[in-house]
Amino acid sequence: MASFIVEGGHKLYGRITPQGAKNEALQVICAVLLTRETVVIDNVPNILDVNNLIDLIASIGVKVEPIAKEKYAFTASELDKAYLRSDDFLKKCNKLRGSVMLIGPLLARLGEMIYAKPGGDKIGRRRLDTHFQGMVNLGATFTYDHDLLAYRFSGPHLRGSYMLLDEASVTGTANIVMAAVLAEGTTTIYNAACEPYVQQLCRLLNRMGAKISGVGSNLLTIEGVRELHGAEHRLLPDMIEVGSFIGMAAITGSELRISDVSYRDLGIIPDAFRRLGIRIDVDGDDIIIPAQEHYEIESFLDGSILTIADAPWPGLTPDLLSVLLVVATQAKGSVLIHQKMFESRLFFVDKLIDMGAQIILCDPHRAVVVGHDHMRQLKHNNMTSPDIRAGIAMLIAAMSAEGTSRIDHIDQIDRGYEDIEGRLNALGACIKRIDN
Repeated sequence: MASFIVEGGHKLYGRITPQGAKNEALQVICAVLLTRETVVIDNVPNILDVNNLIDLIASIGVKVEPIAKEKYAFTASELDKAYLRSDDFLKKCNKLRGSVMLIGPLLARLGEMIYAKPGGDKIGRRRLDTHFQGMVNLGATFTYDHDLLAYRFSGPHLRGSYMLLDEASVTGTANIVMAAVLAEGTTTIYNAACEPYVQQLCRLLNRMGAKISGVGSNLLTIEGVRELHGAEHRLLPDMIEVGSFIGMAAITGSELRISDVSYRDLGIIPDAFRRLGIRIDVDGDDIIIPAQEHYEIESFLDGSILTIADAPWPGLTPDLLSVLLVVATQAKGSVLIHQKMFESRLFFVDKLIDMGAQIILCDPHRAVVVGHDHMRQLKHNNMTSPDIRAGIAMLIAAMSAEGTSRIDHIDQIDRGYEDIEGRLNALGACIKRIDN
C-alpha cells in the first residue's frame, strides 16, 4: 500500500486539463464486447479501475492494441468461453465494481454468463436489483450458485419489452441498454438514467449500428438489431476531476485555469460551487478560478441555511459532495450537505473534525458544515482513504492544512485520478508518494 505525504499551504497556479471520464470509460469499454469488429476509444484515463477492466476483457479474449497515448483499439472477434467460467474471471469481477456492466453485453453476445458479486468502494449498500430485473425483463433467467458464490445468467433469446426502472441507476441503465441493442423487438426503458455518460454510451452504440432514440431523456426506446459493427469514440472530460480542481483552487486561494472541460456537460456542478461563494469564469471551453481570499455561502431566498444534496441527473452528482463538504469548511457561513444515495460516504468527516473543521454529523446522510472563512487553517492529520471520493476530499483538505499530513491507502485515489500528485505538483503543490 502506498501513501501520500502532503505539505499544506502551497498555492496552485497554471493550467490543468481533466482526464477522460472514468465512469464513461467503464461503460464504453464493456460495449466493445457487443461486436466482432474493432472499436477505437480515445481519451482513456490511465487509472486503476479502467486498467483493471482492460486487463479483464483482454483475459476474456479481446485484442487490446494501444494506438497512441490514451487511445486504444479493442477487437472482440473471439471470446474465451472457458475463461468466462473460471475462478480467475470471478475473482477479477469481484475486485472491480465496474465489471457489473459485463452482464448485459456478454448475455447479449453469448446468451449466458457467470458473474460474481462485485467489490468497489466501501460507501454502503449498492444493490444490483435494477441490473438483474432488467435482464429478467428481457427474457433472461438467473440463479445463485452457492458453491461458486456467483450468479448464473441464461438468456439465449433476449426479447425487447417495456420496463419502468425502480431507480434511475446509471450502471443499471447502461447494462440494460447494452443487452437490449441485440434483443429481438423493441425495448422501452422509462426512468432511465440520463447522465452524460449514458448519453455517450448510447451515441457510441448508435454509431455501431444500434437504434436508440430518446438519448438525453429518461425515456429510451431501443429497436433491436441483429449485429453491431466497429466505430470510433472519444470520452468526455471527467466532470468529477473538474469539480475536484475547482475545490482545490478555492480552498487554497489559488488561481487556476481548467482547460477543455466540455462545459455544457457539467450540468449543475459549476452552480453548486458558486452557491458556496466561489467565483467561476468561463472562457470558451475553459473554466478559470480566480484567487479568492474569502468566499461566502449563499442562503436560500427565505434566509434559511443552504442545503446541497445529490440527485439523479440533471441534479448534482453524489461523487462531488465530499469535495463540496471540504471546500465549505473554509467558506463564510453554514451549509447542510445531504448525501441521499449512500449511507457511508460521510463517515470520513471525523478526520476533518480532527483537523479542526466545524462539522456536525447529523446522521449517516447529513452533515452541517460551519465554515472558518479562512480565519482558522485546518491542522495536519494522518488519514486513511476509504473510497475514491473521500480520498480526494482528504487530499484537498491536506493541501489547505497547516503542516504535513499523511494519507494512507491511496490506491483508492489511484482508482479514479491519473497521476494526481504529478499533475498537482506541476502547479505548485507539494505531494510525495511513498511505498509502505
